[in-house]
Amino acid sequence: MPMNYKKLKMLRRSRVMWGSWRVWKPRGIFWLGAIAVGVISVAFAKMADAAQHLFFAMTSAGEYTFLLPLIITPAGFMLCAWIAATIFPNSQGSGIPQAIAARHLRDVEDRSRLLNLKVATGKIILTITGLLCGASIGREGPTVQVGASIMLQAARWGGIAQARGLILAGSAAGIAAAFNTPLAGIVFAIEEMSRAYESRANGLVLMAVILSGLASLALVGSYTYFGASTVLATTAKDWALVLVCGVGGGVFGALFSALALKISQRIRRWNRYTPLRKVLFIALICGLGSALLGVMTGGATFGTGYEQARAAIEGHGTGQLFFVEKLAATLLAMLSGIPGGIFAPSLSVGAGFGSTVASMLGASIGLGAIVGMAGYFAGVVQAPMTAFVIILEMTGNHEGVLPIMAAAMLGYLTSRFISHEPLYHGLSRVFLAQSIRDKRATQRHDAPASTPSP
Repeated sequence: MPMNYKKLKMLRRSRVMWGSWRVWKPRGIFWLGAIAVGVISVAFAKMADAAQHLFFAMTSAGEYTFLLPLIITPAGFMLCAWIAATIFPNSQGSGIPQAIAARHLRDVEDRSRLLNLKVATGKIILTITGLLCGASIGREGPTVQVGASIMLQAARWGGIAQARGLILAGSAAGIAAAFNTPLAGIVFAIEEMSRAYESRANGLVLMAVILSGLASLALVGSYTYFGASTVLATTAKDWALVLVCGVGGGVFGALFSALALKISQRIRRWNRYTPLRKVLFIALICGLGSALLGVMTGGATFGTGYEQARAAIEGHGTGQLFFVEKLAATLLAMLSGIPGGIFAPSLSVGAGFGSTVASMLGASIGLGAIVGMAGYFAGVVQAPMTAFVIILEMTGNHEGVLPIMAAAMLGYLTSRFISHEPLYHGLSRVFLAQSIRDKRATQRHDAPASTPSP
């Protein structure tokens, strides 16, 4: 009898687990959320590419249309900065710092200010607008904030308690769908977003990446972001190239990161009073600087830089100073306060740097572009595993595992020696501090007024 009773109890429990609406509702909403991340990421990518192509078409349609950016770009920067500040607050910049900050916040309302469907909508619209006016930005970082916002909303609808794990899962799914790099999405979530391995969240991350990846695969098929590359490091000259690109990429990556953090801090202090007017002034100056750079380089610094990076990987060298010009344009876009990421522009800077070094050494330009990307990207984000895996998947160059890995590690170590604070985590502190200030202001406003003594 006791044995039969135990079996009956286990059978009932099994039926509850597998047949209960309470169990399947959160699972279903989580799956739908992950699929939505994949679908929206693909749509976002298509619209971003169309906006960039439209900008280049407008600025190359006639004899003097190359001067149009002198009007379009500053005006577009100001428009994006104004809309981001007034209609879509917390949509500024890459979006990865907001996702990192949200994982550190425990209060539901505090998280919701940084990650919600309104912010995600604004992020998509303003990133596309930025590309339409020639900003040196990418869509991959914004896709992280969009993915995290969708999964956090799924948590609210499904009554799922693991908000921190779902932010991680949405971020990973966004990167995986944006680049068609599922492994890089997982590594990015572990190394960059959480800075630690969380066993409880690994299932959520893996499932979100699988479902968003399947949605992306169904819509656009299987592809390699930069096409297939087969370059190898076989000679002493090739390994010298790896060394120079790794160390040099780390130096320039750390320089970009340190400048972005320090100048951003000074701008925040300067525009503490009458902030909106000063925000628009900064956007105007940065937009004008971006336009001048673009015009002087024949349009090379506008947009994501995808075409230049792919050409370098295929063995066609960029201009000798292209990487410096692109770095400057990306820094201006980042400091302007408009929504937009730095992933794709950073890869373009790295490819340009590697191409220049390879030309100087008389080595393979394709190899230089790949290891230059690894060294510079690892130097900027200080996440060598993410840099190594994402470039490996984006180029399909599995024969070049060791050179890419070596360049990424050298870039990371060099960058850490120069700049001790990772870029995204440094920027996330701004949103954490703002959240604390907002909460204190709310508490003071809600506190009952003290009754005067008779």
